[in-house]
Amino acid sequence: MRPLSAEFRRLLIAYCGLGVLTGIPLFLGTAHTDRYFAWTIKPPLTAAFLGAGYWASAALNLLAARERLWARARVAVPAGLVFTSLMLVATIVHLDRFHLHSSIRVAQAVAWIWLVVYVLVPTLMLVFLVRQLRLPGDDPPRAAPIPGWTRIVLVLQGVVMLGVGAPLYLDPLGAASIWPWTLTPLTGRATGAWLVGLAVAALQMAREGDFARARDGLIGFAFLGALQCVALVRYLHTPDWGGPGAWFYLLFVAGVLGVGVLGWVRAR
Repeated sequence: MRPLSAEFRRLLIAYCGLGVLTGIPLFLGTAHTDRYFAWTIKPPLTAAFLGAGYWASAALNLLAARERLWARARVAVPAGLVFTSLMLVATIVHLDRFHLHSSIRVAQAVAWIWLVVYVLVPTLMLVFLVRQLRLPGDDPPRAAPIPGWTRIVLVLQGVVMLGVGAPLYLDPLGAASIWPWTLTPLTGRATGAWLVGLAVAALQMAREGDFARARDGLIGFAFLGALQCVALVRYLHTPDWGGPGAWFYLLFVAGVLGVGVLGWVRAR
């Protein structure tokens, strides 16, 4: 069987650590991103949304790094490559919004670290992916098939996330009305990048069709859904509950949490 390469394992562990550290000022210090993060994020719910994504991805990358076989770890790779590449482009487009020249030393340092990380990570991930695919060996057989209805739900979730995330990323101002709370051009693109990356993960899990191969991704979805629910409870009055968008978002988060938890239990 094709193993997970040592260099890819180290990269996933490093990416996990970066996700944990990035999530701290976003999910915990939502009201202080002007002092402790790479750019100022308002409203705080947006920071919590992004922080939940980073912490969920940290769990996914840590679990993937512990796998011995490439087939069981690769669920973290395409989504991570897509997300980091999109965030690199968004960073370059909105470079003037970052605290690169801030008088607050912490914010300035975080901004420069952010820039370096998002130049290095997608580049290394692409190089390591090419080397990984050149390793000899096959995938193990599918021993624990995912039921058809679960794969359909994952595909639907992926299509919805792609359908919302792509417009937000490409035209954050024009597509802002589809989001249940206010986004700026930069936070709109960051949100869109997360949704597109998550869509790739959902579609890949459906394509893998095996609990052993999708287990890490399903656990990541469970963490993501739980953290997004916590964020909504903390800032319950931020979304526009008078329109359908907020209720659809709540239903969708509940669906991600449900699929993640059920899949996690079945995978065990």
